[in-house]
Amino acid sequence: MSRLSAASVPLPQRAAKWPAYRPQDHGAGIVHLGIGNFARAHLLSYTDDALAAHGGDWRVVGASLRGSPLAGLLEPQDYRYTLVERGVETKASVIGALHSVVSGGERIPNVLTLMASPACRIVSLTVTEKGYGLTGTGKLDTSHPDIARDLGRPQSPQGVIGLIVAALALRQQKGLPAFTVLSCDNLPQNGRRLREAVLELAALVHDPSLVRFIEAHAAFPSGVVDRITPIPGQEVFELARAETGYDDLAAIETEPFRQWILEDSFCVGRPAWEAAGALFVPDITDYERMKLWMLNGTHSLIAYCGCLYEKKYVRDVMADGRLKDLVARHLSAASSAIGQLGIDLDAYVGKLKARFSNPAIAHATAQIAMDGTQKLPQRITAPAFAALKRGTDFEPFAFAIAVWIAYVERWAKGLAAYEVSDPQSAVLREALSKPSSEMDLLRAASAACPHVLPAELLDGKFGAALLRHIGTVRA
Repeated sequence: MSRLSAASVPLPQRAAKWPAYRPQDHGAGIVHLGIGNFARAHLLSYTDDALAAHGGDWRVVGASLRGSPLAGLLEPQDYRYTLVERGVETKASVIGALHSVVSGGERIPNVLTLMASPACRIVSLTVTEKGYGLTGTGKLDTSHPDIARDLGRPQSPQGVIGLIVAALALRQQKGLPAFTVLSCDNLPQNGRRLREAVLELAALVHDPSLVRFIEAHAAFPSGVVDRITPIPGQEVFELARAETGYDDLAAIETEPFRQWILEDSFCVGRPAWEAAGALFVPDITDYERMKLWMLNGTHSLIAYCGCLYEKKYVRDVMADGRLKDLVARHLSAASSAIGQLGIDLDAYVGKLKARFSNPAIAHATAQIAMDGTQKLPQRITAPAFAALKRGTDFEPFAFAIAVWIAYVERWAKGLAAYEVSDPQSAVLREALSKPSSEMDLLRAASAACPHVLPAELLDGKFGAALLRHIGTVRA
């Protein structure tokens, strides 16, 4: 059977949706840093629909700065791939919005050239929290390998912040307009934090005129992204073949639901993403809090419960009545901590429960559990403080922190069948491999990761709840 490619003609009996436009007729206007499964299920999916509705030179050049096998899989297919949506029904779409992929550290100069070209109008990112090289307070972490290296060699950057700064500097020198920098990562106020990081590095390695250029002309809209996208397995490739009639080893799976809420602040245009269902708003703060506290926070709880209680997938956790009740209580507490938003949070809770329970999506708990020290402050710690301030139910947040600590402790003491993947794994192992009593364990976790468990949460009623829950989870 032939590979999916531009020459592929959909077979009449196949059900897949094919691009409603000729991809080769549209140029590239977006460079995406960190091309991976989520970007292809979310940004590329929206862009594909926007191109079908309104056209434009908005295809995406994907960049993998560390290298990825994706380029080798996609090149023979002219960068087409199959997106399989799995829910009550299975649907497949062939995505044509990906223009090309540049992969590997040796190709970073090529990425910089693309970003500095007149055709590039948006630079987007999915590099996860750790890719930004920020401290817990949002400042540049000068000990981060990428930041440290780019401070010394700003003309030959290796990290995403250095690359953006260098590209904007080249555009200023060429007399080109600045581009929009669009974060698609789950960070609170991701656009603002990205802007501050870029300006901070620019001030350290370039003359003040570049800082003024970025402040005056570049745009950094904040946004909320949402689509569950597991790592694909062999079953997905078989589904792609069944739906398209072609072999596609770059196929990915996702859920039918997708959401993108964006501040409409773009300095040199954008695709018609609203035609694909994206929502443009003046301020994303409320939507962001809703998503981080309710979806992402509950996902983290599910992940650590799954690892501790040997539930491989999110759907397995939701199939356990006791754990499902914990999930429901966490969602209720997060909703109460948020308060009134002018949004139907009860309806949102219902959708989340259905999505978590989707039997067709094999979303691994170990995948979600990664990088907890960078995710939990905004997902669990922030709503914990909000609940304490509002006088609402804080117990689920204490339980979530206790589950995370027990998850790390079991690994640190060599008792786990899983591995902890976290930028602070060495610190965590050292801190949590020795304590024996519950209180000593909580104090050690707080000292090692005060941004996850601040010392003030060890006192009073929250501290008492933590102590009770850590005893229960460890039993």
